[in-house]
Amino acid sequence: MYDPPHLRTFLAVAQTLSFTQAARRLGLRQSTVSQHVRRLEDATGRQLFLRDTHSVELTEDGEAMLGFARRILQVHEQATAYFTGTRLRGRLRFGASEDFVLTRLPEILEGFRHDHPEVDLELTVELSGTLHEQLTAGRLDLVLAKRRPQDPRGELVWRDRLVWIGAERLRLAPDRPVPLIVYPPPGITRARALEALEEQGRAWRIVCTSGSLNGLLAAARAGLGVMAHSRGLIPPGLVRIPERAGLPELGETDFVLVQGHRPGPAQGAARALAAAILAGGDRLYRR
Repeated sequence: MYDPPHLRTFLAVAQTLSFTQAARRLGLRQSTVSQHVRRLEDATGRQLFLRDTHSVELTEDGEAMLGFARRILQVHEQATAYFTGTRLRGRLRFGASEDFVLTRLPEILEGFRHDHPEVDLELTVELSGTLHEQLTAGRLDLVLAKRRPQDPRGELVWRDRLVWIGAERLRLAPDRPVPLIVYPPPGITRARALEALEEQGRAWRIVCTSGSLNGLLAAARAGLGVMAHSRGLIPPGLVRIPERAGLPELGETDFVLVQGHRPGPAQGAARALAAAILAGGDRLYRR
């Protein structure tokens, strides 16, 4: 009843909220993506997306289909692996950015470990910029991280807006420098925050620097200042800074998967983990 290719297309649209981006991810024409979604909606008898020329949003039935699609595809992959006799082996060096510390990425990794017990998975958690450097140097096989603007590398997992966040009680004085909570270089959100403030001509000062997301969040929750953060990953206890504060727009950021080029078993394991992350990508952020 539910064709796996149609389910993969549905997940790609649901995670990117864009038929165009889904087509790029899957290597399909946009008309094919629309056809797959239409056939899945015909099969369910329900509308899964609300869409117009400017936006795409999941309906309540679309939200429900997310979990069903993930589970159907997982079982489909398990059955394929069983009957083809393919078993992945070897060491897989996977890097994930600090952004995912508080998400459900561990659930995806646990499922991957269950399905591929002979893969020796090594996890590195670092800043996005540092992970890209390590991948280029051949020290990682697969990276899940933000990418810099104009960087063409990587398979899009989802696109989100960067926003300013802080403690709900925080008030910014318009005549004083903006107190910033930032990652150290080469943090991508750090660079974008400083660039946006410089473009606006707004004075700023750094009140906290930490390579740990938990360190940054502790400072933000204490009301020390503001930080640039993905809108879909705002942690509990923090809120968006209202527009009346006059802070500049930060634009969008892409979360991508980038695979290395080390020959051998790691390539197959990296492709399998990438597929698992793409299938469960909507679990990595809060709507």
